Amino acid sequence: METSYAVIHTRFAPDGAVVDISERPAWATPQQWFDMLSRNTVNAYRALLGGRGVFQLPREQLQGLKAVPEP
Repeated sequence: METSYAVIHTRFAPDGAVVDISERPAWATPQQWFDMLSRNTVNAYRALLGGRGVFQLPREQLQGLKAVPEP
């Protein structure tokens, strides 16, 4: 069985704050979701030019992270 991956796009403000991030659950702000993904994934993030970046992780892992609200 082939693993399906999700690509989560992130945009940053000039000061480094997260402006927008895809796949964000309703319980999280863009910054909270970015922080949670950063803490709970390994080698999943790539910085891009123009204040952007992407996380790429298995869909199963993404669904598990979305289901657990940040304390």
